[in-house]
Amino acid sequence: MFLLSIILLLVVISVVIYRRIPLPLGSAVVALAWFLLGFLSPALWSLWLVIPLAAVLLILNVPALRRPVLSKPVYQVLGKAMPSMSVTEREALEAGTTWWEKDLFSGRPDWHEFAQIGLPQLSDEEQSFLDNEVTELCAMLNEYEIHHHLKDLPPEAWQFLKDKGFLGLIIPKEFGGRDFSPYAQSRIMSKIASRSGTAAVTAMVPNSLGPGELLMKYGTDEQKQRWLPGLADGSEIPCFGLTGPEAGSDAGSIPDTGIVCKGEFEGKEVVGLRLNFSKRWITLAPVATVVGLAFKLHDPEGLLGDKNKSDYGITCALLPASHPGIEIGKRHHPGSPFMNGPVKGKDVFIPVDWIIGGAPMAGRGWRMLIECLGAGRGISLPALATASGEMLYRTVGAYARIRRQFNTEVGKFEGVQEATADIACCAYTMEAFRQMVTKGLETGAPSVMTAMAKYHATEMMRRVVNHSMDVVGGRAIQHGPRNFLALPYQSVPVAITVEGANILTRSLMIFGQGAMRCHPYLFEELQAIQAEDQEKGLKDFDKLFIRHLGHLFSNVARVKVMGITRARFSGVPENADDFSRRWYQRINLLSSTLAVTSDLALGILGGDLKRRELLSARLGDVHSQLFIACSILKYHSAHARTDEEDAHADYALRYALYTAQEALYDFYRNFPMGWLACAVKWIAFPLGRILSKPDDHAIRKLGGLIMEDNPVRKAFRPFVYENDNPEDTIGRVETTYQMLLSVEPAWSTFVKAQAKGEVTGETLEDRLKDAAAKGLIREEEVPKLKEYDARRYDCILTDAFDKL
Repeated sequence: MFLLSIILLLVVISVVIYRRIPLPLGSAVVALAWFLLGFLSPALWSLWLVIPLAAVLLILNVPALRRPVLSKPVYQVLGKAMPSMSVTEREALEAGTTWWEKDLFSGRPDWHEFAQIGLPQLSDEEQSFLDNEVTELCAMLNEYEIHHHLKDLPPEAWQFLKDKGFLGLIIPKEFGGRDFSPYAQSRIMSKIASRSGTAAVTAMVPNSLGPGELLMKYGTDEQKQRWLPGLADGSEIPCFGLTGPEAGSDAGSIPDTGIVCKGEFEGKEVVGLRLNFSKRWITLAPVATVVGLAFKLHDPEGLLGDKNKSDYGITCALLPASHPGIEIGKRHHPGSPFMNGPVKGKDVFIPVDWIIGGAPMAGRGWRMLIECLGAGRGISLPALATASGEMLYRTVGAYARIRRQFNTEVGKFEGVQEATADIACCAYTMEAFRQMVTKGLETGAPSVMTAMAKYHATEMMRRVVNHSMDVVGGRAIQHGPRNFLALPYQSVPVAITVEGANILTRSLMIFGQGAMRCHPYLFEELQAIQAEDQEKGLKDFDKLFIRHLGHLFSNVARVKVMGITRARFSGVPENADDFSRRWYQRINLLSSTLAVTSDLALGILGGDLKRRELLSARLGDVHSQLFIACSILKYHSAHARTDEEDAHADYALRYALYTAQEALYDFYRNFPMGWLACAVKWIAFPLGRILSKPDDHAIRKLGGLIMEDNPVRKAFRPFVYENDNPEDTIGRVETTYQMLLSVEPAWSTFVKAQAKGEVTGETLEDRLKDAAAKGLIREEEVPKLKEYDARRYDCILTDAFDKL
C-alpha cells in the first residue's frame, strides 16, 4: 500500500504541476493529498517524511525563507554568468510588441485565443485601389525595358506613383495619405512586384523604414505638418541613411557622428548638431529630396541640458537633400535598376529641432528604428517573396505542362515533380504566412514575428526561384523579353540581404530576441539581476524565479504526457476539424518541447548561448516553423474544403513541422551536455520521431496539381498581375496554357497517336487531317490544334538578337 500511496501522490503532484495551479493552492492540494493518503498507508505520516515535505513547502511558499535558501544563490550565480546588457541591447529588446509567437514560445498555446483571430480583409477603398490604380501602374511597366534599356522606371510611371498616392500608403488621411492597412500594403506591393521588382522596391521604401513612418510615430506636430503632406503626394521623395561601409547588418555600430554645438542657421546662432556621415546602399538616395539619417550623438558641452551626460547614442534626424554639405546623387548598381546610392556629409550643421521628435528624442534612435523595421521585414520583403512564389507557381506549373520531352509533359517526370511540389508548398505557405503576419501587424509591431517573416519568406523565395530555373532550364537562362525567370533570379540577393542579412536574422535575431521578448519571465529576470539596487533586484528576481520554476516544471510534465500519448488528447481550437485536429496537437507537443529546451539552453549556457549561433538558430527555426504551421492552419480554415487545398496544406504543414522536429534533434545532438539533451529528447519523443517528411506519393500529387487549373492556382490569380496579351512575357505562357486546357483531350490523343506512328503526313496539318479521317479527333478540332501547336512552339522559344 505504501508504493500505491506514493504513486498516487506523484500523480497528484504531476496534475498540480501540469495544470499550473498557483503555488499556494497547489501546495495545499499536495499537503491535503499527503494527509488523506496517510489513511491508506500510515507510513506517509512518519516524521522522516512529513518534516522534509513541510520544509520544502515552507521554503517554496514563504519568501523570507525562499530567498536565502533558493533564490539568492541562483541570483548570484546568474549575476556572474550573464553579460551586462548595453543600452542599445535593452532598447532593441524593449522595442516593438509580441503576439501569437509569444503563446507558441510559452509551451501552452491558448487555442481559444487563436480561434478568435480572423484573417485580414481589404476595405472597399483598398480593393478598388488594387483593381484600378495598381493594375493601371502594372500595365505601364515592362521590366525587361526597365532593366536593360531605361535603367530606371519610365517617367510616366514615376509620375503615376506620385499622383496616385503610392508613396504615401501608410500616411494618415489628414496629411493626404492613403492610410491603408498592413495587409493592403502587402497586397499592393505583391501585385506590383509580380510585374516589376524595380517598381515594387521603389514603392516599398517610402512605406517601410523611412522618414514617413518615423515621423508618424515620433515626429513633432511641426515636423509632421512640414513633411507628411509632401511625402503623401510625392512632391517629397524620401530615403533613409542607416547602413555604411563599416556597418551593414550591425547597424548599431555606425561610425557616423553628430556633435551638439552652437552654429549659425538662417542668420541666427542656435544649438544644433555638426554631422559627419558616410552612408552606402541607400535606396532612393539618388532621387531623394529628404534624407533621414541615423548617427551617434555626443554632447560634450551639455548643451542639451544634462551636464552629466555626454554620449546619447543613436539618434535620427531629417534633412532636406539640398541642405549645404550633403553630397547625394551617385548610383550603386545592386543588380536591379531601382535607385540606390551613397549619401555623404562633412561638417553639416543642422538645428537641434531637426532631430525626429525634437531634442527629447535625442539618443532614442535605435528603439525608433527597431520598431519601424517591422514594415520592411513584415510587409515589404515578404510581399516581394510571396509575389515570386505565386507567379512562379502559375507560370512554371503552366510551362511544365506545355513543354514536352520524351513525348511527355516535363511536369510529369518525378524528378521535376520533386521541384514543382516544393514550389507549390512554398507558394501556399508564403500566402498563409503573409496573411497571418499582416494580421499581427494590426496589433502593433511584433519584432520577433517580423524577423521570422523576413527570413523565412525570402528563403522560400530563393528555393522557389532556384527550383523554377531547374524546371524551365535553357528557356530561363536566355535573357530577353520572353524570359519570365532571369530577372527574378537576379533579384534574389537583394531580398535576402536588405533589412538585415538572412544569416544574421536567423542565427542571432529570431531566437535572440524571441527568448527575451517571448519568454514569460526571462527578460524581467535579467533586468532584476542587473538592477543597481541589489536588494530590490533580489526581491523582484525571487518572485519571477519561483514562477519560472513553475513554468518549467509544468512544461516538463506536459511534454512527458504528450510525448507518451503523442499529444492525442491535448487541447485544440474549438473550431478544429478532422483535418486540423492532429496538426494542432503536434504543435502542442513541439511548443512545449521548445519551451523546455529553451530553458535548458538558457540555464546551462546562459549568456554564452548568444555566441552559440548554431544552437540558437535551431531553436529559432523551431519557433518560426510553429508560427508558420499556425499560419497554414488559419489560412486553410478560411477556405472551403477541397481535396486540392487539403493536399497543399497537408504537404506544407508536414514540411514545416518536420523541419521543426529535425531542428530539435539537431540541437540535442550538438548540445554540450549530451546526456541532458538526450534526457529531454527521450521525454519529448519516447517513441521516436512524430513526423516524417512528405513522401513520394505527396510529391507526385502536388507535382501533378501545380499543372492543373486547381482552386489554389485560381486563388492566387488576384494576388498577381496577369494579362491576356500573347506577346507579353507572362501573358504568352498563360494564354498558351489556357488554350491547352481547352484542347487537351484532342491534343493528348493526337500526340500519343503520332508517337506510335498511327498517323501519317509530311506536315502537322497533314497528320492532323489523317487523325481526323481515322476518327481519332473530330474534323472541327483540326484548326484549333494547329493554332495551339503554333502557340506552343512560340511559347518555348527564346529571344535572339542581331547584337548585344
